[in-house]
Amino acid sequence: MAYCKRCERSFPHLRALEQHIQNSNSHWLCDDCDIDFETFSARREHFIQSPNHHYCRECDRHFRFDESRRQHMDAKHWYCRLHDKVFKSEAGLESHYKQSSDHNLCSECGADFDDANDLWEHAEEDHDACRQCQEIFDSRAELRSHDRDVHTYCTDCQRGFLNGNNLRQHLDSKIHQPANVRCPGRGCGRLFISHGALTLHFESGTCPSGMTRGELNRLVVRADRNNYITNPDRLLTGPLGQPLAKSTWATELSWNGEEYECFLCHSTFATLGRLNLHLQSPRHEEKIYRCPKSDCRTQFVTLSGLCQHVEGGSCGVRIFRRVRDVMESLKKGFNALTV
Repeated sequence: MAYCKRCERSFPHLRALEQHIQNSNSHWLCDDCDIDFETFSARREHFIQSPNHHYCRECDRHFRFDESRRQHMDAKHWYCRLHDKVFKSEAGLESHYKQSSDHNLCSECGADFDDANDLWEHAEEDHDACRQCQEIFDSRAELRSHDRDVHTYCTDCQRGFLNGNNLRQHLDSKIHQPANVRCPGRGCGRLFISHGALTLHFESGTCPSGMTRGELNRLVVRADRNNYITNPDRLLTGPLGQPLAKSTWATELSWNGEEYECFLCHSTFATLGRLNLHLQSPRHEEKIYRCPKSDCRTQFVTLSGLCQHVEGGSCGVRIFRRVRDVMESLKKGFNALTV
């Protein structure tokens, strides 16, 4: 004889009692835990609360693993993983994300992160964001402009600079600028990122055409008849108004007992050869070039120095039409070289 205490009924054998428990509305059995509940709600709450069950209450569905349940919840319901909570609508879930301090939600794609650091790493990589200012920009170009103007930072190289001038020099370098200025010298054809770089090439004396700093100076002085960029007061002129080439060489008489000494600036050198390299450099030549802007008038020994000054735009000289005309004339002059 078998007996059900809850229903106060007797059954002829145990199998009959088990069949009663399975079919009766007074019995709600959890087979996994072997617990008999009095109501459906009580058993359902057990499924929800017990770590032994991976249960979706919305679908009344069991899963073998909790991650399987969570994946189901993500796919089928408005579900917050962090709080293991389901909302009635998308608007309800979004409101929860915004109001809860536990969430770090990406405003662009809706992704949720464990902490603010992960959120801003994601925003930097995927959404053109500035973590320092906690601001997201519409495009990579806007982020570059922001980083340049506010942080003296190169976005593409992920590199900061001490000041705006250093950053400008970096952005104007071959790292970021295309080499599309071709050397017009015969037998050369090398490409440079600017006319300033091209003039440095000429002044170095390494161009296969044979162009030198002195020859370049003579060509420019002859072309700049109105002295827009050359200073007539500094020109030691020879025939046809061209600047005279200086040739100063040191001898063993420059030895001061310890090193070779420059008699012009008193700099010292370990060898006579290094002293003569110093003397052949522009160090002691006249500053025959000048910035054409009236309130600047910075003077330069070399054309490359003036070109870099103009290309850098530090004094705003680029905005003057006559200056642009002069630089365009120089460009045409370079292209016409047949040395």
